[in-house]
Amino acid sequence: MNQYNRTAYDSQALDTSVDAGLRSFMLGVYNKMGLGLVITGALAWIAFSTPAFMNMILTVDPTGQAQLSLFGIMLQFAPLGILLISMFAMRNPSPMGANLLYWAFVATLGLGGSIWFLIYNLGSIAQVFFITAAAFFALSLFGYTTKRNLQPIGTFLIMGVVGLIVASIVNMFMGGALSMIISVIGVGIFGALTAFDTQRLKLQYHELGGDQRAMSVATTFGALSLYINFINMFQFLLMLLGNRE
Repeated sequence: MNQYNRTAYDSQALDTSVDAGLRSFMLGVYNKMGLGLVITGALAWIAFSTPAFMNMILTVDPTGQAQLSLFGIMLQFAPLGILLISMFAMRNPSPMGANLLYWAFVATLGLGGSIWFLIYNLGSIAQVFFITAAAFFALSLFGYTTKRNLQPIGTFLIMGVVGLIVASIVNMFMGGALSMIISVIGVGIFGALTAFDTQRLKLQYHELGGDQRAMSVATTFGALSLYINFINMFQFLLMLLGNRE
């Protein structure tokens, strides 16, 4: 979390866009993030296409409506649990430890994402995915190229994420009454985080000074940050724009 509290960077640190090493570092981040998205989508589709698995995460209430079982609810919250545990268990992560965290998060979220195909039609999911990809590309490009220091807004964005989590939990008990408002705010927050995290990765590369072990860990955690931003933007946009089955 202390990565979001560093606000004092000089113009040289912000103007690193022409650095060949930086481009290689960022390419590694984007490649790992992209592979994570592919695996998430593939696992979500495979899980959805496996009746035995869907029977595990769904149950039918007395009115005949399908809803998440206890296991299904636990699966939905598992990625958040993985992140919280890692904050305490991985004080000085190794490259292998960072990779295990990333792929465990990707796999768990992919399995939980099987409900996307249950709720929304395939064409709608594909359309929202490409909208998300376009928005993500534009915002990440802005974060990469801008010379404006975005780091002072980091604390406020993290506070916004915490507020979104709390509001989402409250919304579960209110029958979804706040879903539209939460989705609009969520898209805004994670869109801003995309630009912020992209710039933060540039600054982090500048600070690491070529330490290969640290660069490997930073690549994985950078991919995780951008992956989380993309997935959350996708889910909120899906709630706003998706056509339900």
